[in-house]
Amino acid sequence: MKSPFPVELGYRMPAEWHPHSATWLTWPKDPETWPNRVPLVQEIFVKMIEALTTHEIVNVLVDDDQTARTIIERSTVAVRNNLLFHNIKTVDSWIRDYGPNFLVGPNGLGYNDWIFNAWGNKYADLRQDDAIPKLLEPTFKAKRFEPGIVMEGGSIEVNGDGCVLTTEQCLLNPNRNPDLTRSEIEDYLRKFLGVKKVLWLAEGIVGDDTDGHIDDIARFVARDVIVCAVEDDPQDANYKLLRDNLERLKRLTDVHGRAFEIVPLPMPGVVTGASTENRNLERLPASYANFYIANNVVLVPVFGSKNDDAAVGILRRLFPRHTVFAINCEPLVWGMGTIHCVTQQQPAL
Repeated sequence: MKSPFPVELGYRMPAEWHPHSATWLTWPKDPETWPNRVPLVQEIFVKMIEALTTHEIVNVLVDDDQTARTIIERSTVAVRNNLLFHNIKTVDSWIRDYGPNFLVGPNGLGYNDWIFNAWGNKYADLRQDDAIPKLLEPTFKAKRFEPGIVMEGGSIEVNGDGCVLTTEQCLLNPNRNPDLTRSEIEDYLRKFLGVKKVLWLAEGIVGDDTDGHIDDIARFVARDVIVCAVEDDPQDANYKLLRDNLERLKRLTDVHGRAFEIVPLPMPGVVTGASTENRNLERLPASYANFYIANNVVLVPVFGSKNDDAAVGILRRLFPRHTVFAINCEPLVWGMGTIHCVTQQQPAL
């Protein structure tokens, strides 16, 4: 690690509900990620863009001008006024994990450029997206920090008040930073996120190829309130591991030594898709916890499950001042992630 670290310069990662200046997306296109579903996934992105541009600027990474023109043609005039394009070639759309990890500080905007190794070197071609934060540097009047370790945005969740929530399955996985101990990883999080306390859960949900990203299982919705995914069916493969996380959360305290309010959020059950392809035998990592908090709006993935309405209702109660907008993400989750995974917030100063 090279000094000065972000925390020494007064930088910190704000909570997701901190006012945004923009949301960042990468236009979806990869048929290997979404077999026979790319047009459906693009429609989901159009819906996200329409919901977000009412409240903030949306920046979209595209491969070329023709892609930008196609998106504009599918958008209303109101949407276009808050829609910006950046011609930067990408492999895939998981900007939450490979994109800039934004920070705020007394000298303006900053961001961490973590190493992205495609979730433990699982997908060799996707490792190319590690270059995106550096390629975006001319776009920002911001200081870029290079921690020098592997980290994905979906693996960390902050409350804006000194705490970061993560999982042992991901951050302690030997396919990420095998030479670092738990205490050394905690030191990186403190120095580069500006947090004081690291809160550890155990495992992520079944079918998650990211090795247990936190944004599928537990999310801060206020500095002292956490929603936690729970499975009520004892026969479900997620039941025991999510109960373990719930019990851990009940024992955790914030930087002031106070317990958190824990709000259970149901799971949608098994989601495999309606295709006859071989892949429909594979359980997909569907979770309502993969929502995205933007300015005055919360985007929530739903899956045509009996628990959709209950999950959306819980989030509406937790965000009474936001419009909670549900989007059917069954096509999107075939890529092994949903709304939070494909968004990245840029905080306002």
